[in-house]
Amino acid sequence: MSKLTVTLAMALLSALLTSSCTLEQDDSNKVLWPLANTKLSKDPKVEQRVAELVQQMTVEQKVAQIIQPEISFMSLEQMRQYGFGSYLIGGNTHFQGNKLTPAQDWLAYADQMHLASVDASQDGSSLPTMWGIDAMHGHSNVFGATLFPHNIGLGAANDPELIRRIGDVTAKEVAATGIEWLFAPTVAVARDDRWGRTYESFSEDPTIVHRYASYMVEGVQGTIGDDFLQHHRRIATAKHFVGDGGTEKGVDQGHTWISEQELRDIHAPGYFSAIESGVQSVMASFNSWQGLRLHGHKYLLTDVLKEQMGFDGFVISDWNGHRYVEGCSMVQCPDAINAGIDVLMVAEHFEPFFHNTVRQVKQGIIPMERLNDAVSRFLRAKIRWGLLDRGKPSERAESALIKEFNSHQHRELAREAVRKSLVLLKNNDELLPLSPKQHILVAGDAANSMAKQLGGWSLSWNGTDNKNSDFPAATTIYQGIKQQVEAAGGSVQFSEKGHYQGKPDVAVVVIGEPPYAEWTGDRQHLEYQLNDKQDLQLLKKLKSAGIPVVTVFISGRPLWVNKELNASDAFVAAWLPGTEGQGVADVLLTDSSGQRQYDFTGKLSFSWPKTDIQYQLNYQDPDYDPLFAYGYGLSYGQPNNLPNFSEKTLYRASSEEQQDWPLFTRTLAENLHFTLSVQGGNRVLADKPLSASADGTSLIMQSVNMAYQEDARKLVWNSKRTASFHLGYSKANKPPERIAQQRVLTLDIKIDQPPTAKVELAALCSEKECAYQQDITQQLLSLSQREWHTLAVDLSCLSLSAESKLLDVLKISSRGQLNASIAAIQLQTVQSDSVMTLKCH
Repeated sequence: MSKLTVTLAMALLSALLTSSCTLEQDDSNKVLWPLANTKLSKDPKVEQRVAELVQQMTVEQKVAQIIQPEISFMSLEQMRQYGFGSYLIGGNTHFQGNKLTPAQDWLAYADQMHLASVDASQDGSSLPTMWGIDAMHGHSNVFGATLFPHNIGLGAANDPELIRRIGDVTAKEVAATGIEWLFAPTVAVARDDRWGRTYESFSEDPTIVHRYASYMVEGVQGTIGDDFLQHHRRIATAKHFVGDGGTEKGVDQGHTWISEQELRDIHAPGYFSAIESGVQSVMASFNSWQGLRLHGHKYLLTDVLKEQMGFDGFVISDWNGHRYVEGCSMVQCPDAINAGIDVLMVAEHFEPFFHNTVRQVKQGIIPMERLNDAVSRFLRAKIRWGLLDRGKPSERAESALIKEFNSHQHRELAREAVRKSLVLLKNNDELLPLSPKQHILVAGDAANSMAKQLGGWSLSWNGTDNKNSDFPAATTIYQGIKQQVEAAGGSVQFSEKGHYQGKPDVAVVVIGEPPYAEWTGDRQHLEYQLNDKQDLQLLKKLKSAGIPVVTVFISGRPLWVNKELNASDAFVAAWLPGTEGQGVADVLLTDSSGQRQYDFTGKLSFSWPKTDIQYQLNYQDPDYDPLFAYGYGLSYGQPNNLPNFSEKTLYRASSEEQQDWPLFTRTLAENLHFTLSVQGGNRVLADKPLSASADGTSLIMQSVNMAYQEDARKLVWNSKRTASFHLGYSKANKPPERIAQQRVLTLDIKIDQPPTAKVELAALCSEKECAYQQDITQQLLSLSQREWHTLAVDLSCLSLSAESKLLDVLKISSRGQLNASIAAIQLQTVQSDSVMTLKCH
């Protein structure tokens, strides 16, 4: 057992639950999971009502209760027909097709869904439905909401009471839109900073996550014995059970290979405290533990979570998470239900899933006892919350909170959270705080960018298409600095590239990661800018001009920034601060009289790497050697001039990475882009969920789901001129060395509407010609429609000279009409199984 496991086991003896619980192993070497639910008892009246309802329900009504469709795929008529127990809006669904839809319209839609669900004219059921949403850092899908720092920043604040207050405000803003259920908080313990969800984790330290989980749940749901699930309180979800932060190489939805004791002591503490505080929902994780997917893991979901830990709420699946259970598909999965999943998030295939599940229950594949238990657990939470008696959303008392949506008080709380989350890593010669009476240059592409400041899960899933105008009530970091400096009589000049007229007294340079979510943010390395080092050049340019440089670093994780640190006089880790960027100015600047406004109080809840390969750098691990240790954070009046750090890079792509080359699986490979073109016109960058060729109609590309969110692209041709889809580079360059190693190009394809004209596939194209080009019209016509097939292109006979310049790796062209979706595009050294192989020529 590692030193960390021993330390945590001892700490959790006193911190977790009751003194009678033990975290030791028994004589049979079976790991014991202590009882977590000691405060919330079952109400006999609630239990009687649940039992009576279940007894009255048909199999069809019960199955409908445990299926959760997504609103972009389900209509009001389908809700009326089936009476589904819940529904959700996904992280990348723009409500009513417009991400700027006001909160009042959300409330009206909640009314419509509620009325459709209680209409017993078709399915015979009058049980009201419940709406779930990812409220990740505030009510983050809704236009105009107050958005707080992401969890990684709140972990640095180390202020549990602040977390409770944030949970309370989030619940109020969610209540104002008529939504009853939050898919939050995330209580993962991120152990590899390459993981794309690191910013959703409060800390690498389970003790912080354990503490925060209970405060956030109580902020959202209220306190047991006081205001539990009353008034504006919403149903919370602890996610993702369990081990999601411990996957190999930080790969999202990957494999966690650790002992059960480590799983319990490192990755489960947040669930203990969340359950103790009465959390009503737990979301199962996409990852596997010791080779078995959590969505089908009966031991962990039922034996551990429900029986040993005493969780009496319901287990919700993640987005189509059931399909990864062995023997399951998008449209059926009895093993997930039998393992302990109570409500299944079946986003788009809910109708066949409903009918298959009804059949499986009637055939005894899913025991009636298991179905009744799942329905009972869900109804228990609904009745505890009062869903059956509160009426439609607009009639509930809390709907009046629409007047407080994004109120001054809410924004001030978010601003306070920004101040407390900032961590000062470097302040040589005590450059900070800055006088606002100076001439200050604000530079960097994150300084006036709400997209970078907010990160993912902000109006859209990845946050990549966000503009400042999408957040009219928000304040960027630059705007916050400008307000205070000009009010004090100083002057501010803003230039993304660091240009200036009149040498500034100091430069504040705001740089950082582009927005991302989940697996799209997974990395193979930790160096901040591995290839394009524009930000480093900006810092060096200003420093060489004799201008003191303050760097504000926006990121969803600690990254190796030794070079940027060396080029800065002061360096602040600002994480992903949310909508209230003026909170940064509050700490960086004095008031007009020269007095500090606020000190830095944030401390690292994640260790900061000394080298670019310290991926799994965690507090108290053996050979712990960080650049900045867990708990580090300077404050004013604390002289601590730092020396220059080593800039030596150690990362080398592994042999495994050098073999198969995923070009587009769940995200695009580095430096690759999608573009669309029409014959005779310019290419258009297709980097948004919905993009079109320059004429707006000839070729439309939309992000869709095959296995995961946005892991496929739907291409719709409707043109009299040839239109092309390109996967390649922004400009022709010498081909990467890895190209020469590849022999096969593969992609998954689904035909929804067959081609009416010739379709041509080309590969390895320069600006003038392609090394491979073939008419694939007949092959596409031969494929069964609306099913996924794998297409392989044999490239073994081709070669590119060293003088070649590569623009496109793949190009698909057609005119007329064609509706096709593509996914999983990669170059391989060995041909894999495929339905169709195009020969080399």
